[in-house]
Amino acid sequence: MKLCFTDSFQFLLRNRNQSPIPEVTWDSGLKEMNETWKGAIACLGVAVFFVMTIGIIYWQVVDQPNKNWILRGNTSGLIWERRSLSLVLQTLSEEKTLVEINVGNFPDMEQPFVKNLCWLNKTEFCYTWDATADLEISLEAGPSAGTECYRINWTPLHCKVTLKDCFSMTNVSWYGGASIRAQHWPLNKVNTKSQPFVISNLTKNPTGYGSVLEKYFLGSTGVTVTVAPDVPISLSVESNRHFCLESPSSISMFPLQYMVCISQNITSAHQEVGSQLSEQERRLPNTDILGLPIWRHYKAADSAAKMERGLRSFFNRLKRHHLGEGLIALNEHSTMLLSNADHMHLPMASRKMHALRHTRDPSLIKPLKFSITLSPYTSINSQLFLMSLQEGKENYWLSLQSKFDSHPTPLLTKWKGQFSVRLNVTNDAARNWYMDRVSLLWQRLGAQYVTFEGAEGNTFAEQTVQPPKELEGDKYIGIFALMAATLGNSTIISAVTRSNHLPLFIQMTPLQSDWSYAGLKGIIPSVLHYSLLGYNFFIPDAVGGTLANEFLTEEELYIRWLQIVTFLPVMSFSTPPWVCCDEWVLNLTRQYIQRHQDFVVPLIVKFSKEWLSWGYPIFRPLWWLSPNDPVTFTIDDEFLIGDEVLIAPITEQGRVQRDIYLPGEGLTWMDTNTAQVFDGGTLIRNYSVSLVEVPVFVKAS
Repeated sequence: MKLCFTDSFQFLLRNRNQSPIPEVTWDSGLKEMNETWKGAIACLGVAVFFVMTIGIIYWQVVDQPNKNWILRGNTSGLIWERRSLSLVLQTLSEEKTLVEINVGNFPDMEQPFVKNLCWLNKTEFCYTWDATADLEISLEAGPSAGTECYRINWTPLHCKVTLKDCFSMTNVSWYGGASIRAQHWPLNKVNTKSQPFVISNLTKNPTGYGSVLEKYFLGSTGVTVTVAPDVPISLSVESNRHFCLESPSSISMFPLQYMVCISQNITSAHQEVGSQLSEQERRLPNTDILGLPIWRHYKAADSAAKMERGLRSFFNRLKRHHLGEGLIALNEHSTMLLSNADHMHLPMASRKMHALRHTRDPSLIKPLKFSITLSPYTSINSQLFLMSLQEGKENYWLSLQSKFDSHPTPLLTKWKGQFSVRLNVTNDAARNWYMDRVSLLWQRLGAQYVTFEGAEGNTFAEQTVQPPKELEGDKYIGIFALMAATLGNSTIISAVTRSNHLPLFIQMTPLQSDWSYAGLKGIIPSVLHYSLLGYNFFIPDAVGGTLANEFLTEEELYIRWLQIVTFLPVMSFSTPPWVCCDEWVLNLTRQYIQRHQDFVVPLIVKFSKEWLSWGYPIFRPLWWLSPNDPVTFTIDDEFLIGDEVLIAPITEQGRVQRDIYLPGEGLTWMDTNTAQVFDGGTLIRNYSVSLVEVPVFVKAS
């Protein structure tokens, strides 16, 4: 426009100069006046031009509106803010900002008043961003009448473009995403570097994302962000500022695609969007394990015979201490001892395997209830791997294709300190062979449950090798979870994504034996995170933590940990109470196991019906009952079981009192310890909690 005004002015001057001027005789005085007049006109023209130029610059920089609507729905709309380079989702009245998305990853420039290149289509917005990327936004109907959605699609225009959108945390608490080593609730308190948004092996990569992950984020303003499942992204979180979704910069020119939906409040947003992450029919795992305390057996043994004697001794001790019927969990080493004793490791023909089924009598362990642990890894020194090479079954393991011949070369990795190979889950024959072996071992040993660990992590990416298309991202763990589910509903797995409909129990991430968010204080944030993403059936890390692989000796930590896991799906122990503590703690452990069986298990079974029907979490944050109360958005040391019970344990060392917030204005809550009744929507300050107590409130109305 600036050039337009300049050309017009010069055109007028040219036309004026080209006009014929009559030759008239003037006296000298009139000539002086004529020259003065021409100078005045010229000065006036320059002044007009200068004022017009200043006006244009002022309109472009100062007076031009800072924002303009680009799409409007029935209750909300998207605004472009040119100074902050942000897309802002607001209510139509502009009284409430729902989410601000910063797209300032492009070259720093003064963006104009953006125009919709989709012409008159009122439900779509199109824009080309300085020959860098195409932006397409479409307004779509949500899953219910009260929900509006905006599908946002960035497409790079050349291969060196990295697409990056950052979601502001200003006045918004965010939940979802991935579990981490030190879990927080909400994720506003988290700091993570930009890295691929896939499940990592936290033993190898403690700063990575692990255990449970979904491309779903929930904001306290009633907004949800769901990323297209097959589009690779990286995620970074900067504490109390924003979290950022980023596409990989590569020759493949990956798009950045996600859906932003808004609902009436945070609870309705999750009910309508988050609870439907999986469109497949949900199935319950074997809930018999809910009433069985799990006792982890890590006692070292160098033979199957010693292993069996140790198990019998441990089982008898549990009975002697009246700790009830439980499940003894064997680690992978112990499982392999029993497996090797039965020659279950050899990939033999079925008739040979059948002949070995009765080589020994497993009566010593048959009466026990126990679980075995397996992984898709095999040591390169094992007979199993050597036999596979002799039989030409190299492709049973993840491999690299040789450039010189047709034989694949198994990809070497490390598992529990040993150089190993990993099962090729994309090979039908390998999958069938592996699951046949697992089924046979399970039946032969008489185990009640099978635990699978080691499915997390991308072996190719860890070796900086481009994975095949069928194993990009988290596809390995998805296939492995489907394999595990074929055994039935008595299966436990260590990490999952896009699998909350499968009948699996999830083993939670190991924790430190301390009071930090990497230890006891991280249990409740993890519970809320798992359940929010649809994984309600989990096994919390054993009382006292297992990361150090040592027995716990701190009595207070043991008791406070015990009190929390009492109200979770399964009680798990690695340190027996007679090892950790005095006799009175052993008595307290018995009481809490009984309370779990009598009070908690029926609640979980009851609210599992809501999960089956509607996908609602069983373990719920306080904002579930108070979605418009900002106080509830950051409470990370209380949780609800369904809508009926509130648990507020002590999570700070040395504390015998705490503040307790009771949600739900108009509700009343009764303390099960004292029978006192309190109104919902109130904060109880310095509530007394002795070392042997845990505050439990039931909804009275």
